[in-house]
Amino acid sequence: MTSNAGDGAHRQVTIERIAAGVFSAVNERGGRLTFGTGNGTDFTPTELLLAAIGGCTSIDVDILTARRAEPESFEVRVGANKVRDADGNRLADIEVTFLISFPGGEAGDAARVVLPDAVKKSHDRLCTVGRTVEAGTAISERVA
Repeated sequence: MTSNAGDGAHRQVTIERIAAGVFSAVNERGGRLTFGTGNGTDFTPTELLLAAIGGCTSIDVDILTARRAEPESFEVRVGANKVRDADGNRLADIEVTFLISFPGGEAGDAARVVLPDAVKKSHDRLCTVGRTVEAGTAISERVA
């Protein structure tokens, strides 16, 4: 895969093995996130995918609603069923549930009014992670 220098469109992380069943994802800015096989408290890759979906849409919805009012509470739950069948392992029935409340008053009312549209815009157009999952983007692999 080639990157257009300076366009900022290419994204990449590097996965490093820390120990048996423990890995670290490192981004180009130096951020590091440890994950594993699920034997400890670290997130599994499947949980990270759910977190990425929820995180992406949370950011979109927060940007669009917080312009009107700061939320009193903001929680997004993402769940799915893991399927193991002849087509291989995968997630099905991914559901994102928004539990967001805004203060009373005119600003809170304005945020509540735009919330459903913000969720729809994130789902239909803005959230890169969710859009990628729904589009079923091919993954190519190579051994270097």
